[in-house]
Amino acid sequence: MIVSAATKSRSSDGYAAAIGELSAAFGNRVVTSQAVREQHGNTVTWIANQPPDAVVFPQSTADVQQIVRICSNHGMPIIPYGVGSSLEGHVNAPQGGVSIDFRDMNQLLTVHAEDLDCVVQAGITRKALNAQLRDSGLFFPIDPGADASLGGMASTRASGTNAVRYGTMKDNVIAMKVVLANGEVIDTARRAKKTSAGYDLTRLMVGSEGTLGIITELTLKLSGIPEAISGGRCPFPSVEAACNAAITTIQAGIPVARIELLDALQVRALNIASQVGLPETTLLLMEFHGTEASVAEQATRFGEIAEDLGGGPFVWTAVAEERTKLWEARHNAAMANFKLRPGAAIVATDVCVPISRLAECVTATQADIAESRIIAPIVGHVGDGNFHLTMLIDLSDADEVKRAEGLSGRLVDRALAMDGTCTGEHGVGQGKMKYMKAEHGAAAVAAMVAIKQALDPQNILNPGKMIAQD
Repeated sequence: MIVSAATKSRSSDGYAAAIGELSAAFGNRVVTSQAVREQHGNTVTWIANQPPDAVVFPQSTADVQQIVRICSNHGMPIIPYGVGSSLEGHVNAPQGGVSIDFRDMNQLLTVHAEDLDCVVQAGITRKALNAQLRDSGLFFPIDPGADASLGGMASTRASGTNAVRYGTMKDNVIAMKVVLANGEVIDTARRAKKTSAGYDLTRLMVGSEGTLGIITELTLKLSGIPEAISGGRCPFPSVEAACNAAITTIQAGIPVARIELLDALQVRALNIASQVGLPETTLLLMEFHGTEASVAEQATRFGEIAEDLGGGPFVWTAVAEERTKLWEARHNAAMANFKLRPGAAIVATDVCVPISRLAECVTATQADIAESRIIAPIVGHVGDGNFHLTMLIDLSDADEVKRAEGLSGRLVDRALAMDGTCTGEHGVGQGKMKYMKAEHGAAAVAAMVAIKQALDPQNILNPGKMIAQD
């Protein structure tokens, strides 16, 4: 599970020549200082930091083309970088190379309000986009918690708390501008809402983690800001009861926007970190979007379901400030967990299972956590069967690391046995490559390798991620 220091297998002379050409072309937008390079290696998980040899800050698609062509000529790896919030080593440089940081490509280019879409550069973050959209009455609903870049969110097929109503990135990206490994630029689709023309290159690139092409622009589907929003919290006697309430709510056709599970340990962390005063038991956090009448009706119906399953009372509000405080605490859950064990490292992982198996999977995982003697709060987007563990680990304790690795591996095995996936939204990166054959089968992985080799024959686009190439 833990990856040690990088071992470069490519030509250091070629790297030096590529960096020289990049410096000549981009001047001080090429940075080789140790601190900046390490900042652009992975720092969010227990996978070791593997910094690139240089970091480049493009300002346009043409800049990215030039960077790719220079690197391609010298066989130098290229690692796209948004804000570095990914959780499975996606931005590491195990073979060295150049990190392309999209910090300066952060513009909202066009809003087509009448078509409910917009065009953005890859480096703009979701919060910055929504701040600029607010006056139009529209918003981009995908909310992974972190203020991630839109290019990064597309690359990892992100989702988040709103996915149960609005879908994931694959449902909300209409088209993209992508630079291929040879420096050519393609548009994966037009702005039309549907098409039957050709292969679906947009869906191919969404979730490809920078291994097939480098996203520079995105056309995104937008939604209207709801007339009314209500939300609140509901305690349950067990994780199983809470999961069953979520399942029943979805099956009843209640159009819930958010339905989040927090176990008692996660609630305790939020109370310590955010002073939100929540009851320290299993909780569901809910949110409903619609008209004033409809959100009140939805909240009432959910309260009845919760009561039937031993939960409640459901405390809800339509006051924006109260809802905001609750959801800010939820989004800060990962950082709040540091309060449970100061000085420990955080290792986050996720799986997703069919919603009918969710209660069974979460309950079995709780028992496994207890037996493993690992501090690991559970939080999840249970409306779509996705949940997360945040393991708090002393990385200097070999026995504890071994127990955590075992827990993480059994979690994936459990999800796959239930016809689920090794990751619902974190992505594969380096951390979950070893599960790809178990999930997809050898033939499907071979097909992925064939696509990779066809589009990137030199294997310079984010190598060492997603799929192993012999």
